Order: sequence, then structure tokens, then C-alpha cells
Amino acid sequence: MAGPGQVDVFFQGIVPHVTGSILIDSSLAGEWEIFWNAISHMTLPALLLGYYSLAYISRMTRSVMLDQLSREYVLTARLKGASELQVVVGHALRNAAIPLVTVVALSYGGLLEGSVLIETIFSWPGIGNYIYSSLFAADMNAVLGGTLLVGCVFVFLNMLSDVLYRTLDPRSR
Repeated sequence: MAGPGQVDVFFQGIVPHVTGSILIDSSLAGEWEIFWNAISHMTLPALLLGYYSLAYISRMTRSVMLDQLSREYVLTARLKGASELQVVVGHALRNAAIPLVTVVALSYGGLLEGSVLIETIFSWPGIGNYIYSSLFAADMNAVLGGTLLVGCVFVFLNMLSDVLYRTLDPRSR
């Protein structure tokens, strides 16, 4: 089974190698059959990675929303005659988004960790498979470099979540 950066044997030579991503290269060439073939190869790994973090994000969203819905400003909005949609989306969800930004950024770290396993199982060419194969080849420079790259991405996402936190919460400005 070919990964997103690979081409099935049947399609080799049909799509010119421009960016290295079969999705972008096949859509630039107008080869939609190859594009949908690559999408079909990406579906199960993407669903597995998404399902991994879905439970954590859903559980945290539920607990934060329950906390926000029990606050006094929600009761005040309901007493003023706001509809339930306005109360949930306009008041509670807007205030619940502040801690959820941090939860989503931290769960992305779990996706980076899970990508090593997913890329190895599905033979995807990516940073996870690169670290895995470098580890078994005893190429410690490549392992350290890949680990440093994953760490830098994780730190960048945490900094981005802090910026979004400051944007969403006017009290922290």
C-alpha cells in the first residue's frame, strides 16, 4: 500500500514529481483518479490519529462547557430572555474556548507521538517513519534531529496557543 508521498506502481511516471506530495502533484497534473487513490490510502491512518485525540478533546470540552453553563452569567443571560443557542454559543462556548485552545495544542503533541506508530504501520514516508528507521539503523544524529524537530513543533504550538489565549481572553491583555 502506498502512502501519501508514494505512488502506486500503476501510477508511476504518470504524475510529475513537483512538490513530493502525491495529493498536490496529482491535482496539479489533473490526474483525479490518482488523487482519489491517494485519499483512499490516507483515510484509515488519518481516522486513527483523529480518533485518538477525539476522546480527550470531547471529554475536556464537555467538562469545560458544564462548568461554564453553571456560571452566573449564563443564568443572567437566560433570565434576560436569550435563546438557548445564544446562551450556549454566544456566552458559554466563547468562554470555554479559552481553556480548550490549550487542550487542543497539547493533544497535538499526542498526535506527533502517534504519528511514529501510524507511519511505521502504514509505511508512510514521514518524520515518524524516519525516526523509527533511523533508530533501528543506529543513526543517532538523525534520531536526535527528528526528535528536536518534533520538540520544536510542539514548543511552537504551545506558543501559538498562548497567543490565541491572549487574543480570546481580554482579561489577559
